[in-house]
Amino acid sequence: MSSIIEECSVPHEAVNKKLYSIAATATGGREGHTKSEDGVVDLPLGKPSTSNPVANPETLFAAGYAACYNGALALIASREGVDASGAETTADVTLGETDTGFGLAVELVTTIPGVDADTAQALADKAHEFCPYSKATRGNIDVTVVGKPA
Repeated sequence: MSSIIEECSVPHEAVNKKLYSIAATATGGREGHTKSEDGVVDLPLGKPSTSNPVANPETLFAAGYAACYNGALALIASREGVDASGAETTADVTLGETDTGFGLAVELVTTIPGVDADTAQALADKAHEFCPYSKATRGNIDVTVVGKPA
């Protein structure tokens, strides 16, 4: 396995201090059910539509990425003396066809109150470098980062 990691163009960053871990189990694939070990997430899965409002893997990924990225943004902003507690991040996750099957793309749009457009974009870019989800996806899927003033 280490040879695969060494061949990647994106450097591997190992976890050297565990903060916590959580597990979830899915059955039935995209039309099944998922449940976290702590019971916080316990959802039927399916193809969402206006007549069938259910979660799917992309819904869960979008929610996790948006929350993680928004936390990274708040930390980066606070280190720079900017209050980003009112910032809002939307992760728009797309599932689509690729040359070899299916793949994901993400657009992260973050709105930060009280800053100008250049500062918003600079903070958004720095948060993207820091966020664990961004690190996990870097070099694997297309991620677009947009920072906007509120």
